[in-house]
Amino acid sequence: MYKIVKKEILAKDIKLIGVEAPHITYNAKAGNFVVVIVDEKGERVPLTIYDWDKERGIVYIIFMEVGTSTKKLGLLNEGDYLYAIAGPFGKHFNIQNYGNVVIIGGGVGTPAIFPIARDLKKSGNKVLSIMGFRTKELVILEKEMKSVSDKVIIATNDGSYGKKGLVTDALQELIYEKEKIDLVIAIGPVIMMKAVSDLTKIYNLKTIVSLNAIMIDATGMCGGCRVTVGGEIKFSCVDGPDFDGHLVDFDQLLLRLSAYKDKEQESLTYCRLNKKIEENKNV
Repeated sequence: MYKIVKKEILAKDIKLIGVEAPHITYNAKAGNFVVVIVDEKGERVPLTIYDWDKERGIVYIIFMEVGTSTKKLGLLNEGDYLYAIAGPFGKHFNIQNYGNVVIIGGGVGTPAIFPIARDLKKSGNKVLSIMGFRTKELVILEKEMKSVSDKVIIATNDGSYGKKGLVTDALQELIYEKEKIDLVIAIGPVIMMKAVSDLTKIYNLKTIVSLNAIMIDATGMCGGCRVTVGGEIKFSCVDGPDFDGHLVDFDQLLLRLSAYKDKEQESLTYCRLNKKIEENKNV
């Protein structure tokens, strides 16, 4: 059992928790992820590490409540316990001095770019960060990203904050402005990473994406997270999660991610029904 020592609501349905897990903080690096099991009968949920405190042994993760397991996770408070948290998993991001780096975070992909941007900045890179959200109410980590970036651009789909449009619009603007770009990093919804990769391929800009494939054991044994990269089968949990965006078969990945949509909705509906039954019992 792992104690939750911090909880914070960042935006609608988006929460941060800090968990006592020194076995994770000991080896954690930017780009790693953990697997969380909320309760004894819970599923294994992969979540990117947002930050960690090695001295105190606390790992911080940010998540959005979208399905049954993340909604259960969101109900826990400071002082409650997770059934299990394992990690760190995945290859950490290859930090070096690339030069001018544009790092793009979409929605709850933004927490994943924070530690990468921080380490890239420490390594002497010029870091230009683009953050994309649907609307102003969902904007998170603006202050934190400004602390590790030379420039931060925020784009919202509805124009309620920052620039109106998509992250690709902001990236295209930088390209039009002749901004020197040595590397592009994109983390977020698969459709966003595909759009960024399609754009950067036109301009021959090296692009790295972090793939959020379906995952079960996170050790490469189950094969659930397989993706096709450069015509070869890779496992995002052990070979990634970072890959060359120009080589990823995004269409196949999108298809595989949709395979359990009906079951996910059934589970969520069942969870809501049980909650209403329990609430009525207590009336």
